[in-house]
Amino acid sequence: MRRSPSKVVAASALIASAAMVAVALPATAATGSASAPAPGAAVEAAPRAGALQVQLSPAERAALLADAQADRAVTAKALGLGGKEALLPRSVTKDADGSVHTRYERTFAGLPVLGGDLVVHTAANGSARGVTKNAKATITVASTSAAKSAESAKSFALGRARAEGAKAPKAESVRKVVWAGSGKPTLAWETVVDGVQHDGTPSELHVITDATTGAKLFEYQGVHTGTGTSQYSGTVNIGTSLSGSTYQLNDPSRGGNRTYNLNGGSSGTGTLFTDADDVWGNGLPSNAQTAGVDAHYGAQLTWDYYKNVHSRNGIRNDGVAAYSRVHYGNAYVNAFWDDDCFCMTYGDGENNAKPLTSIDVGAHEMTHGVTSHTANLTYSGESGGLNEATSDIFAAAVEFWANNANDPGDYLVGEKIDIFGNGKPLRYMDQPSKDGRSKDAWYSGIGGIDVHYSSGPANHWFYLASEGSGAKVVNGVSYNSPTSDGLPVTAIGRDAAAKIWYRALTTYMTSSTNYAGARTATLQAAADLYGLYSTTYVNAANAWAGINVGPRVVLGVTVTNPGPRTTLVNAATSLQIQAFSTNPGPLTYTATGLPAGLTINASTGLISGTPTTLGTSNVTVTAKDSTNATGTTSFTWNVVSVITVFENTTDVAIPDAGAAAFSPINVTGLSGNAPSTLKVDVDIVHTWRGDLVIDLQAPDGTLYRLKNSDSLDSADNVNATYTVNASSEVANGTWKLKVQDVFSADTGYINSWKLTF
Repeated sequence: MRRSPSKVVAASALIASAAMVAVALPATAATGSASAPAPGAAVEAAPRAGALQVQLSPAERAALLADAQADRAVTAKALGLGGKEALLPRSVTKDADGSVHTRYERTFAGLPVLGGDLVVHTAANGSARGVTKNAKATITVASTSAAKSAESAKSFALGRARAEGAKAPKAESVRKVVWAGSGKPTLAWETVVDGVQHDGTPSELHVITDATTGAKLFEYQGVHTGTGTSQYSGTVNIGTSLSGSTYQLNDPSRGGNRTYNLNGGSSGTGTLFTDADDVWGNGLPSNAQTAGVDAHYGAQLTWDYYKNVHSRNGIRNDGVAAYSRVHYGNAYVNAFWDDDCFCMTYGDGENNAKPLTSIDVGAHEMTHGVTSHTANLTYSGESGGLNEATSDIFAAAVEFWANNANDPGDYLVGEKIDIFGNGKPLRYMDQPSKDGRSKDAWYSGIGGIDVHYSSGPANHWFYLASEGSGAKVVNGVSYNSPTSDGLPVTAIGRDAAAKIWYRALTTYMTSSTNYAGARTATLQAAADLYGLYSTTYVNAANAWAGINVGPRVVLGVTVTNPGPRTTLVNAATSLQIQAFSTNPGPLTYTATGLPAGLTINASTGLISGTPTTLGTSNVTVTAKDSTNATGTTSFTWNVVSVITVFENTTDVAIPDAGAAAFSPINVTGLSGNAPSTLKVDVDIVHTWRGDLVIDLQAPDGTLYRLKNSDSLDSADNVNATYTVNASSEVANGTWKLKVQDVFSADTGYINSWKLTF
């Protein structure tokens, strides 16, 4: 199969093969918010109507995408993108309250940016609310000229395919791209290698190599495999059509859902199933139509589920159905989704006796298509595990929703197809480790295992959120779900869990979302649908804690510590205390230990007045909400007779990946030691500030670390105030700001810095 080099292909298999940053936009941008509702948002028992997506007609969708295309230059400018960057509108959804969420891909100097996807959020009135970015880094490369040739990239990629066990690999395409999926954006080659995996599954390996060094940056499998059959659902009604005197497995009421017979082949579309009397199959695998009925029925159920529950009109949300192919190969024990053919493909299992066409397998494969046309979670690392889990989650949701007595809903994956010949399912959602390979909870190395097993924690989250922890029986199946922290999780219900995951997938997740990002996305979705700190929100968060992702949510009042304060005696001053409660209603503020002359406003938390007495006070602020829950914070407040500032405004160049740069300040005229709250204000101009390590050097040579390097912090410049306990240092003498660039490729200078005693 030839793949177009102009698009990223997504496909998926159910069985393992051997082989939000949310940022504020300028008010001029037509975007919407990825930030949570304000603290104290109303708690609702049912989904909030404004956050529910509505079905768009093809004309409405086309109009919104046309508007996005026409305004893409303005949007790019509002997002602060560089002059060489361009946006390409990819898809759009709309909420009941009129909010619009538009997904974009990016280019740099005309080159595709892999990992540069983002979602722009627009309020109903067109005002800017926010953007969810996949890549935090500024997209730029020094040159678009590649030191390594396309042929060398092909050769390397072919070697990788052979190492993965691919048979007859062939490099179908290679294109120059900018890789922004992780770390610093890099000029790269993306090579797509076709072939056949060891088990007969088509292989479509994407290999990303550095165009300067030739080193591998990333790789992922483009064909995602799965399982399913309708030999298992009994007598069912399926959508067909009459063509002349012959019936076809062609359902015009569901976007043209068609099912084809490959008859043991492994390429092409196959032959559309036809029948003289519109009575299909006999429930036995020996009848070729039986597997066709199962696949057709599973696709029909999945279409109806997404449309009726999530207002999604087909995989691409455009009213056009994918198609199904059954009887792939000979005794092929797998199934897969392929975005290139926009189709699901099913093998017939061991001895061609158990086709992989059950309800959950069909829903699993179709959901890979939905993921491909929404967040497009990269099929590798943690995002790959989330991709697989998304298909398992909606496979379970569809199976429960179908309410078929022959295949009742459960939290088992592939239980009907009996892959292992012992009656056991492929995967367990209540305790994924029961399959011997999947993981129950997140850990730092989980991105390094097969995506079918790294999916375990997200599957476990869905079970915990749906049913809660502990032992229970659902539809006759016994479950016993533990938590990683040993604490119980209270269920929010399966429908709520599925709606939260769907909104997170379609509105807030991006291609490289990891487990931490999935928690953020789902909690944002829970806030949208049910209210921030609602019971549903809290229990969804606690389900994440139950798989070792993020903390438990404790209801109550939080007061932000403002840090040490230093102000002048007899000079008016003010400080706004920041606090919020997980409960609705106003807060009441009190304070003890304030310097003489200062008071706190009980309603607003504003401390103001004129301090009249020199000295240091230990201040404690308490905030109480309408339920009498309280939160406190303590800090010091130093009232002085004079505040002395010393500053150096001379520019000092910072060598690229070289020796440290020093900028001195000579402090004179002070007595005694420096304060415990010495303030250091730093203004550094430098691209990719994560390259920088910054220290304050005292006159005796002692170093006080202000900032560590961070290879993922791609923002420009450092404009920050640091507080240092320098009370052991003599105040007078030469203090120095030490700045070292520890990585190559980015440059800058110390613009200015100052010390406040």
